[in-house]
Amino acid sequence: MSEITGGCLCGAVRYACAAPAVMTALCHCTHCQKQSGSAFSVNVGIPKGSLQFTAGKTTSYEDKGTSGLPVHRHFCAQCGSPIFSDVEATPQLDWLKAGTLDDTSWVKPSANIWCASAQGWVPYPEGAPQFPQNPPAG
Repeated sequence: MSEITGGCLCGAVRYACAAPAVMTALCHCTHCQKQSGSAFSVNVGIPKGSLQFTAGKTTSYEDKGTSGLPVHRHFCAQCGSPIFSDVEATPQLDWLKAGTLDDTSWVKPSANIWCASAQGWVPYPEGAPQFPQNPPAG
């Protein structure tokens, strides 16, 4: 894969990223459940600053993570699609919402995080480690 591309449901926001993805985490925290409207959020970590908007721009909502630091949740103001999160506790990464990717064939979860608040009926992907909260730094 040479470039990561994607956008929102209505097409007003489009993005591209030339950098390779660092990891894919399934986040089971209650905030991601509420923000995604689902049991978890599929987040693709990319190097901070590598995301370029090719159409439109996002609006953001400032949430607060368990670290006490802000989580800037960026979404399309027209259709409401979540696009990415800027988590100040992970200053080296931005977190794309995998559902907005044009091609998801390469996405493979590398970690399950915040499993302590996971929905009881959700099975974990085989081979992806599980962490009760965030994984250890490093």
